[in-house]
Amino acid sequence: MRLDKFICESTSHSRVSAKKALHRGDVTCNGEVVKNSGFKVTDEHEIRLNGEVLTIIGPRFIMLNKPVGTICSTIDEEYPSVIGLLDVIRPEDLHIAGRLDADTTGLVLITTDGQWSHKITSPKKECGKRYLLETADPLSDDLVQQFADGLQLNNEDGLTKPAELEILGSNQARLTITEGKYHQVKRMLAAVGNKVTKLHRESVGAIELDADLELGEWRYLTDAEIKSVK
Repeated sequence: MRLDKFICESTSHSRVSAKKALHRGDVTCNGEVVKNSGFKVTDEHEIRLNGEVLTIIGPRFIMLNKPVGTICSTIDEEYPSVIGLLDVIRPEDLHIAGRLDADTTGLVLITTDGQWSHKITSPKKECGKRYLLETADPLSDDLVQQFADGLQLNNEDGLTKPAELEILGSNQARLTITEGKYHQVKRMLAAVGNKVTKLHRESVGAIELDADLELGEWRYLTDAEIKSVK
């Protein structure tokens, strides 16, 4: 790999700023200053920038506990992007695997790996997402079967896929769905004449949101969590 590209792949430097660093003599290879941007970097080379060893940034997989008032977009729109909560190098390389509404909290998965995120969002994969929700009106026991049978959403041709509803209290439930239709949870409750007042995502597939991860906090996924997405 060219040295200037190696610097870009290891830092937040652009190609232009990497070449400027080389010209200033800020870069060394195995202890020797290198100014040639076309120098070929191999595994035997230790590259340092201002004395710090550089390592190419590999694929990244992040768990975030999304707070209210943020959006799952890579750019700030009406609300700030959740990407702004991450203190990472080259945040522009990241994208969000699935979305939550601005008023919804909970687990958001963020990555640089497009194939991995596709396995989460593709309807064919039927990756389960579990939510904790509160409603405006009481929940009746007969809703469990209605959700299992599928619901007719407004402006949709067919029924929703079978969903698992667990009623926890008069106005609280857990809901697991395997689809990702627009505002799906809210629309499902609307389809049975109710309204979601609070919504929190607890899990995606086998990945569970850490109980001690505060709103707005994040961490990198473990290898086991990454491999659980198939």
